[in-house]
Amino acid sequence: MTARDVTDERSAADGHDPHVLVERRRRTRRVRLAAGAAVVVALLFAGAATVASARGDGSGEESGNTRVPAASSADAGFARDMAVHHQQAVEMSFVVRDRTDDEDVRRLAYDIANTQANQRGMLLGWLDLWELPKVAPGGEPPMAWMEGGGRHAHGGHHSDGDGSGSGGGNGDGDGDGVLMAGMASRSELARLGRLDGEQAEVFFLQLMTDHHKGGVAMAEACASQCSVPAERRLARGMVEGQRSELGLMRDMLAERGAAPRS
Repeated sequence: MTARDVTDERSAADGHDPHVLVERRRRTRRVRLAAGAAVVVALLFAGAATVASARGDGSGEESGNTRVPAASSADAGFARDMAVHHQQAVEMSFVVRDRTDDEDVRRLAYDIANTQANQRGMLLGWLDLWELPKVAPGGEPPMAWMEGGGRHAHGGHHSDGDGSGSGGGNGDGDGDGVLMAGMASRSELARLGRLDGEQAEVFFLQLMTDHHKGGVAMAEACASQCSVPAERRLARGMVEGQRSELGLMRDMLAERGAAPRS
């Protein structure tokens, strides 16, 4: 009996008609398409305004006739930290793509990898335009630009029963490589790479749920603290897109008899 057969039997035992499951999958695909469209629109607006915003609308130091954010500003901090945060999401998406044949999970992983790789390039491009370093100045810890240092938003990680996972982290990271809110530890990434099939699907969806929650908190902070209009627009687009994907991943976990981690 395959993992999908087990899932179907579990759904039937819970009183779910197979036709209902088909309709739910159709609905989650529609949600994903709507979320993707929202992110694309946000990227188009942000891309069109990038140069103008970087040249004239920021607050910080003068460079000729150009005003750019300071290296310690929320604008620069968000660009640096979210670029790192996005890179891990791209990495996890590529890992699960090779660990499952489920088309829904593979499609979601592709959407996340494609969207977040493009956004990461935009964030790093802003730093280049502003001639700012891609690492925090003076050994400043990740998320220090957020009010409260981002520690209130840092999600804890969980023991997986095999020594993987880490305790609750902080803005400075911890011994298992957790740098920022929602990021997976090195042990969790290693475990994802060892799993196959439905086990890999469930663990990926749980990890990415944590990841999106941390990303939403960071993007909300930029939307309220950043001074560059294009960056605020991009941050608002991230919030909208990742919240939609959080709902989708919750439904996908439920289809597999699982749930987000507490």
